[in-house]
Amino acid sequence: MWPRVLLAIGLAMPLPLSAVVNQSFQVSATITPGCLIVGGGANYGTLAYGSYSALATSTVTAALTGGVTLQCTPGVALSMSVDGGLYSSTGRNLQLNSGSARVAYQLFRDAAFSQSLGINQSVSVTYSDASNISLPIYGRVVLPGNQPGGTYSDTLQVQLTW
Repeated sequence: MWPRVLLAIGLAMPLPLSAVVNQSFQVSATITPGCLIVGGGANYGTLAYGSYSALATSTVTAALTGGVTLQCTPGVALSMSVDGGLYSSTGRNLQLNSGSARVAYQLFRDAAFSQSLGINQSVSVTYSDASNISLPIYGRVVLPGNQPGGTYSDTLQVQLTW
């Protein structure tokens, strides 16, 4: 009887298995190119021409300041377009806040005022530092010297694509 018991106990013990102690697995991630708008909230900046006499007839220029900066994945093709504003019946216009008088103005995409930024025209935004991109918007207005005094303004919508 004794040998049978030993045989039964031997069958109940697990047999040693060969274990894999060295194996590999893959790790991957997909990084999607794009851009991030930093700061400024809903305000993309200000194009302020300053204060002048109602009789002034000079040409005044300004650059977009303040507002947002952008950060893009290096190499991303960034584009922008700017609409005609609230008073764009025949072009972009500043309108007297307490009246209907208007003063025409133009936008440009370079500080030399040689590259016009047309209404809803999509233009490339070039940059050298992908982590600090400013929108290249410059304005020029010829003061007519015959408009009522007061504050003139307009609101523009900027569309960014990448």
